[in-house]
Amino acid sequence: MEASFEMTIQMVIAVFAGISAQVLAAYLKVPSIVFLLMFGILLGANGIGLLHPNMLGTGLEVIVALATAIILFEGGLNLDLRELGKVSSSLQLLVTLGTLITLLGGSMAAHWLGEFPWPIAFLFASLVVVTGPTVISPLLKQVNVDRQVATLLEGEGVLVDPVGAILAVVVLNTILNDRTDFVSAASNLMMRLSIGGAIGSTGGWLMSFICKRAKFLSFEVKNLVVLAGLWGLFALSQMAISESGLMATVVAGVVFGDSSVPEERLLRRFKGQLTILSVSVLFILLAADLSIASLFALGWGGIYTVLVLMFVVRPINILFCTWNSGLNWRQKLFLSWVAPRGIVSASVASLFAILLTQRGVNGGEAIKALVFLTIIMTVVCQGLTAGWVARWLQITSTEATGAVIVGCNPLSLLIARLFQERGEQVVMIDTDPQRCLQAEAENLRVIASSALDAGVLEEAGLASVGTFLAITSNGEVNFVLAQRAAEEFNPPRVLAVFPRDPQATTTVNENKVNQAFLSDLSIKTWNDYLNDGRVKLGTTTLSAEDFERQQEHLQGLIGGGELVPLFVERDDRIQVMPASEEWSVGDRIIYLLHDPRPSLLKRLSGSNQSTRLSLEKLSEVEEIPLTKLAQLSTSDAPTS
Repeated sequence: MEASFEMTIQMVIAVFAGISAQVLAAYLKVPSIVFLLMFGILLGANGIGLLHPNMLGTGLEVIVALATAIILFEGGLNLDLRELGKVSSSLQLLVTLGTLITLLGGSMAAHWLGEFPWPIAFLFASLVVVTGPTVISPLLKQVNVDRQVATLLEGEGVLVDPVGAILAVVVLNTILNDRTDFVSAASNLMMRLSIGGAIGSTGGWLMSFICKRAKFLSFEVKNLVVLAGLWGLFALSQMAISESGLMATVVAGVVFGDSSVPEERLLRRFKGQLTILSVSVLFILLAADLSIASLFALGWGGIYTVLVLMFVVRPINILFCTWNSGLNWRQKLFLSWVAPRGIVSASVASLFAILLTQRGVNGGEAIKALVFLTIIMTVVCQGLTAGWVARWLQITSTEATGAVIVGCNPLSLLIARLFQERGEQVVMIDTDPQRCLQAEAENLRVIASSALDAGVLEEAGLASVGTFLAITSNGEVNFVLAQRAAEEFNPPRVLAVFPRDPQATTTVNENKVNQAFLSDLSIKTWNDYLNDGRVKLGTTTLSAEDFERQQEHLQGLIGGGELVPLFVERDDRIQVMPASEEWSVGDRIIYLLHDPRPSLLKRLSGSNQSTRLSLEKLSEVEEIPLTKLAQLSTSDAPTS
């Protein structure tokens, strides 16, 4: 009873410390693994001695195995196959050629610099070929790089993990059984990958089938069905052939995620929460079990080995694997910089250290120490600087282009056309078939469905575009749509047209939703203006000399209901104008100006419809009327 209570205390400490590390990391906006490693070492035998993972015995191996299965399943679940298609050749090379380059480069560095014997050097390199979704995914959520780079890093992290783990097992078996036959090792690797992939794909399809057809099951039970299913697949694959379970869980996640299961978003959230818990507990336990003395015993040779891995092997890997990918040098440089190692390296290294010690092979603790040194150096150096590097290279998602626009009406069609003229992709969503036809006539991609469906937003590609704009005739619906888009997809810019409301404004600020154009924009009025041809499309640039006068004149026209600012162009980037935007010198404002001339005269004079408006400098805005200037000078005169 006392022993079981001690084990309970150990798990409680690990969970409490892991979640505390996650909270602190979220508050400080740094990768959580930094604090997980720090807290684990602090609580372990090398720190204050509260946590002793060895007390769990073989239970530690069970926890590591089941938690790793959850982590890899969730990683596969989050892989977007459509996005992977854009980088598929590069990803295939990273999983195959990249693994080989890291294996050879890492083993040579460990042998020549770390002075490891060749077999142990190869074993170390096989453990660090993986990058790890447990570190990459949280890092990308904080850094927000452009979608193509993010997809490549996520795909590499998820797919290389099982390949690396299985490769490490093959190398370990070769060392323990004195089998150095390359053909035998390669066949063992392919057999584990194939069997794991077959079991995973079948199991993933079966789980999705149950979730789709078993309508009598509540959402909570479906969550548990998926959890039980992925653990069952992991165990079944391990029983079929050892160390194939990791591949089975990844493939099951990919198949399940691509099956369009109802309530899939909620399932992803549940699995994401389990992943955070699993990562937190595992890192705390494994870091607590790390010997600091073994880290210092590596000396400078260990540090040089990791530095070569980071600054020589990884860039060579990216250079060869993305040669004809279409990525620019900035994206390739960021990929070369970001390759932090994660939980799979740590967990497998910990298990291998135990196995090597049991078989009387020297080097088990040294390998574990070098793997943890690799994790610490890559996470601290790359994880903490990734955001700065991404901003320096200008590849953050704030640079993302394109727009998803909800609502097909004259004003939204005009906005979509302006986006298209700048070479940006636009997708429009509306439930009215007639309006959809009007949008298609303008060569716009249209989805005739409800934007309240997250699957429709996903089909529109909201995860990879820069702007979401809800501009239907119903302001309340616009606000709800924008909230959901921000919560589910978190695009860089989320805007909506909705009525001004103090309470709503507070909520907007908390949910990253901005009012578009104006605080009190009447969609119906301006659509009528556009239909009747009573508008002009203009542009003006705010100069340093007349900035105050220009701004006051424009605000006067806006306040009088005569002008609507549509876009602001700043630093060669065009963005939909938020109502709260503060203008700066050099901003180029694109606007609609109400032209009250009768529509008959407009038609007789040959004016075009709204979608054919040409962008021009308008004298009504560029030249401030003399009466207006007199009013301004009078208002500026001192009063006695």
